[in-house]
Amino acid sequence: MSVCIIPAKYGQITFIFFVSLGTSCVVSSVSVLNKARFVVAFFGLWMTVWLKSWIFAFPSLIDVALIVKLLVDKLIIKK
Repeated sequence: MSVCIIPAKYGQITFIFFVSLGTSCVVSSVSVLNKARFVVAFFGLWMTVWLKSWIFAFPSLIDVALIVKLLVDKLIIKK
């Protein structure tokens, strides 16, 4: 059974979307744990911090991905 619902031309932005979700989730959880430890309101605090982190992570990863691709293209030896 196939769940392909996104056209191939949106592959890179879809990849960046999911990477930004994952990385902002990890970074925000570490940040909340470092600051607040495990408290009763940890999950709510974490989700608030995660959303704020993701709002910045997704657009910035779009730019960073483009810059990194250009850099890698310059560094790779072409045959």
